[in-house]
Amino acid sequence: MRRREFLALLGGAVAWPLAARAQPAMPVIGYFSGRSPDAEAPLRTPFVKALAESGFTVGRNVAIEYRFAEGQDERLPALAAELARRQVTLMVATDRPSAVAARAATATIPIVFTSGFDPVQSGLVASFNQPGGNATGVSLLTTTLGPKRLGLLRELLPRPGMIAFVVNPNSNSTPFQIQEMQAAAQAIGQPLLVVSVGTEEQADEAFATMAERNVSAILYGATLLFQVIRERLVVLAARYRIPALYEWREFVTAGGLMSYSTDRNEVGQEAGRYAARILKGEKPADLPVVQSSRFELVINLKTAKALGLVVPNSMQLLADEVIE
Repeated sequence: MRRREFLALLGGAVAWPLAARAQPAMPVIGYFSGRSPDAEAPLRTPFVKALAESGFTVGRNVAIEYRFAEGQDERLPALAAELARRQVTLMVATDRPSAVAARAATATIPIVFTSGFDPVQSGLVASFNQPGGNATGVSLLTTTLGPKRLGLLRELLPRPGMIAFVVNPNSNSTPFQIQEMQAAAQAIGQPLLVVSVGTEEQADEAFATMAERNVSAILYGATLLFQVIRERLVVLAARYRIPALYEWREFVTAGGLMSYSTDRNEVGQEAGRYAARILKGEKPADLPVVQSSRFELVINLKTAKALGLVVPNSMQLLADEVIE
């Protein structure tokens, strides 16, 4: 090899790593939730899809680090702090407890949240139109849908006896949910039994108690724990033959009777679009909090038949999905 060729080759070898080091680092999204990976899928899937539609494909020009608390809210502050130390480009927190933990962990890393509790009351933003800090996202109705679910259950059971309202005593929103539900029940003369389930193991004891009290149906409060243990809750309802109305459609596709909730596909997509806009340079303080507007009623006719229930045609026509 001639000396001139060797020097040219050597120069290229030196220049290549320098050029590589000059490449901009791939942005990293720290995505965390109080749910399990399985329970998170209805939000995570549309989120990733919306990111791609906005120009960010995972593994190509954006990376995502996932953290899940598996229904244990007490783990969330540590997960948020870990992502903050990692200095991720953006945090995505898909429930109110995660969003609060993220907000406490950093005042500089942008945060996109989805929250079923008022984000102003939670201290996440100054106002819906002008968030004013490093966080913005999507506000959805979950904790306030209890009275609507009660009305749907009574429509299915025209003469219900005692209805159980099952809640997680470890959730910060539970006192509000109980107060709201008791007021709604009292207004229509509906007997209500509040039952606590704070761990998966307590579910068996709770169902035994409800059977002893001869409850005619079950309503579930909004909490991450129930999403994580949904299979067990659905199995127990079938075993004790108690009609139950759940928070999310995944309970119904797993064999539960009925659900009424916000459309999480819409919520995940909105969060993905906001994440992409922030990655492109926009600031959370300039992005108003989006309010979800679509709801879905899902009914499992096979489960209704197994329970000896007849779902009125009027209710079936209102349903967004009927499983047969």
